[in-house]
Amino acid sequence: MPRGNPQNLKSNRERTEENVREITRKGGIASGKARRDKKNLRLALEALLEKRAVDPDTGRKMTGAELITLKLYEQAVQGNVKAFEVLRDSIGQKPIEKVMLAEVDQTVIDEVESAVYDDGEEGNGNDAG
Repeated sequence: MPRGNPQNLKSNRERTEENVREITRKGGIASGKARRDKKNLRLALEALLEKRAVDPDTGRKMTGAELITLKLYEQAVQGNVKAFEVLRDSIGQKPIEKVMLAEVDQTVIDEVESAVYDDGEEGNGNDAG
């Protein structure tokens, strides 16, 4: 729901073609700027992760990514569950999250899951004939 005064909003059908064109042009410019900003941030972070750094505890030289991984590992070993979850998720071991959006009979869910996770056996919906 829009904030402010919804009665002051106009649909594009109520605007002139020229006004709609100007609004979409401004949106396109803002979108391009946001994409460039995100790309620049990503490139800067990648450069920092590749940069060599010295571990203040051991004096070993390593990349920023290695140092961060080591510090996350140390935190996880000390019992920091969030650090463990970040490490686990980073190596592709994140558990599957199931979200129920509507009430559905459990047998329907079981049938769908068996079709999805069937590993190429009969009934997976990928049969050629």
